[in-house]
Amino acid sequence: MKYFTLIIAFLLFSCEKKEDVLLPKSNVSIVKDVQDHSPIYIFFKTEGKDTITDVNRKNSIISTNWILNIDKRLPLKLVIPEVIKLQEKKRADSAHKNENAQNYYSYADSIGKNLAFLPFTKVYYKTEKPKSEGLVVFFKKNQTVEVNNQVLKKEELLNYIASLDFAIKPKMQFCFDKNMTYGSYIQDKILVQKLESFAEVSEEYIF
Repeated sequence: MKYFTLIIAFLLFSCEKKEDVLLPKSNVSIVKDVQDHSPIYIFFKTEGKDTITDVNRKNSIISTNWILNIDKRLPLKLVIPEVIKLQEKKRADSAHKNENAQNYYSYADSIGKNLAFLPFTKVYYKTEKPKSEGLVVFFKKNQTVEVNNQVLKKEELLNYIASLDFAIKPKMQFCFDKNMTYGSYIQDKILVQKLESFAEVSEEYIF
């Protein structure tokens, strides 16, 4: 029932503004339920031949969990600067800060037929190339992954990482092509979640 209510609220917002957000899809739910949340919308718009973002965060409350509803068609190079601004605002507001409040990306679970959520509270984005330290995993726009100059298909990544003989847990740096769509990014992020046994992700590089 709570998902039905959330979906209805989203549709009402969309109808009121005569805008909608096409959410990314996946076949797995990382998080199925988020209570005490504020919705933030990043819409896909065009001006002439240019694609632009339109951010609506008027209903956001610093002390709550934030759910970012972002259109899957937007390129990452437009999305991430807006996400960085939102993160910085929330992290800087010490007066209303709630240490338990998290940030989530929303997407649609095509198998479970429900809204799902992907946490990213602890991620710090950098719009630059990383230093070549540890294991660099670069998700490209063409659906391939490059691991320290070894080009792989995405479905090969988990087995490849598992096959490496680490004396100690390596530092892993995750990079994403700034020209990929946000929808592709979410699918890659869900794949990255499966690598948590190898490394904790605290920084992501977008370039």
